[in-house]
Amino acid sequence: MQALDSLAEALDRDRSHLLNEAVRVYLDVQEWQAQQIKAGIQQADRGKLTGHDEVKKMVARWRRR
Repeated sequence: MQALDSLAEALDRDRSHLLNEAVRVYLDVQEWQAQQIKAGIQQADRGKLTGHDEVKKMVARWRRR
């Protein structure tokens, strides 16, 4: 893993530190995503949904940026 070795050298860290950090960040992102999905499902179960027309407006605004 040349990329890992190069990065470890550039950051003056060992490979295990970088791997541990990468796993921690990955797990944080996965946990956040799972929480967001759960929250979205709960909102949907309560009937709090965004209508098709509103979604189209949001997408149109994003495209203008």
